[in-house]
Amino acid sequence: MGQPKIQYKTNAQMRTMREAGLVLSRALDAACAAAVPGARTRDLDAVFADVLKEAGATSNFLGYHGFPATICTSVNEEVVHGIPGDKVLADGDIISIDGGAIVDGWHADSARTVIVGEADPADRRLSDVTEEAMWRGIAAAARGRFVGDIGNAIDDYVTGVPGEKLGILEDYVGHGIGSEMHQAPDVLNYRTGHRGPKLKAGMCLAIEPMLVRGDIETAVLEDEWTVITVDGSRSCQWEHSVAIHEKGIWVLTAPDGGASRLEPLGVTPVPIP
Repeated sequence: MGQPKIQYKTNAQMRTMREAGLVLSRALDAACAAAVPGARTRDLDAVFADVLKEAGATSNFLGYHGFPATICTSVNEEVVHGIPGDKVLADGDIISIDGGAIVDGWHADSARTVIVGEADPADRRLSDVTEEAMWRGIAAAARGRFVGDIGNAIDDYVTGVPGEKLGILEDYVGHGIGSEMHQAPDVLNYRTGHRGPKLKAGMCLAIEPMLVRGDIETAVLEDEWTVITVDGSRSCQWEHSVAIHEKGIWVLTAPDGGASRLEPLGVTPVPIP
């Protein structure tokens, strides 16, 4: 078997993905704002779905291999793929909200972490380090030569942060995105000896580090979706979809294209021509 073929997008196709990314950003804004003590995770799903519907976009999560909701809500020791339901959010919970949108057949995928109410400083640090690691990976997509450079940058940043050691999940990784939500290539969040494919114009990637405060071993619950840390340690996910074009990179799911977080790292994102 050969390697899965990478789909290279035209500028017009990437601009449509940008439309999906902006709808998705607004939907995540609404879901994150709804993540307050006493809210049920299904409430977050409902407000997210309403934004997509109002914009005329569709969900790429709902029905995906039978997934029953428009977002994943992963709380505390839940790493990814948590199913929204009757779980009531409590003060101090940490929740990762992962969602996607489709506009005219083109996909966007993004995730954010919210700390509900008063934050444990260790959880705040976990989220801040995960988010910055994502931006370091995105900067590497702009400067690097190979997809593997993204994982190297994420790993180097996380392992270099002083204080409590955080684990980088290895069971779940980023991916290509375009006319489908999950495409080649895999985008690892850790350093390996593999360079991966060359970074080229037309490539769109979902960069999504997942970090934990303990051991990186995971298990899947009986619902066959929700992934938890085996040791019960808290986890975090941040994700953006990024387009690489002939003029530079543009973060499809960030309203400013990523400028506010990338420019301090020496990268100036460029809108898709």
